Amino acid sequence: MQKLKGLVLLCFFWVIANISASAQCAMCRATLETNVSNGSETVLSANLNFGILYLFAAPYIIIAAVGYFWFRNSRKTKNNH
Repeated sequence: MQKLKGLVLLCFFWVIANISASAQCAMCRATLETNVSNGSETVLSANLNFGILYLFAAPYIIIAAVGYFWFRNSRKTKNNH
């Protein structure tokens, strides 16, 4: 019975997460649609896509760099002892 309750709760949170995530796509589309009349659709959409990828990748790159330096430092201290 506990597994069933956990599964129902997980499904509920999954549905809630999808509802809040879809609102951001509408905002991006509205931004692009306002600038289509200027004829700069391709440049703006390319820049918007690059910005999304930059915001997506930046935290992972920072975490990977910290992990690398931490690992390198721990190996140096282990070799010195």
